[in-house]
Amino acid sequence: MKEKEARGIAEARGGARGPENVWGSAATAMSVAMLTPLLPSMTPMLLVGYVASIATKLSDTVASEIGKAFGKTTYLITTLKIVPRGTEGAVSIEGTLAGIVASAVIGLIAYFLGLINMSGVGISIFAAFVATTAESYIGATFQDSIPWLTNELVNLINTIIGAVVAIGLSSIL
Repeated sequence: MKEKEARGIAEARGGARGPENVWGSAATAMSVAMLTPLLPSMTPMLLVGYVASIATKLSDTVASEIGKAFGKTTYLITTLKIVPRGTEGAVSIEGTLAGIVASAVIGLIAYFLGLINMSGVGISIFAAFVATTAESYIGATFQDSIPWLTNELVNLINTIIGAVVAIGLSSIL
């Protein structure tokens, strides 16, 4: 934490999380889960969306933390110019690969728990990658210029994108 504070990339409140972090990270998964009994014919697709929303959040968190800590070179997603680690919208190979692995872990756990099939695992990984990439773009493009676009709101948008992509792909594959 001290290294992150020294580099100016530490989370607010000394890294302590508040209720807004929980809502920003978990509201999508909760909403999708609550839809399953209301839309029983869509349950398989909704389960993939549920898993993808969680995989998306873990992918984003792991990619950010690994990228900040170990990213050798970080690029701004909008221009691909080299930027300092911790820059909003910066991506690194190390962070991106770690994020993909994290989403695969969530997908495989869901598979072994019987929530989704192997196709759902692949869809969840892909949806998490798309959503995390979109989140980096949103961060680079809008987050510093729109005061109300907080990290928590961006996390909510991120998980919604992951769930929607997964549900959409599940419906056509």
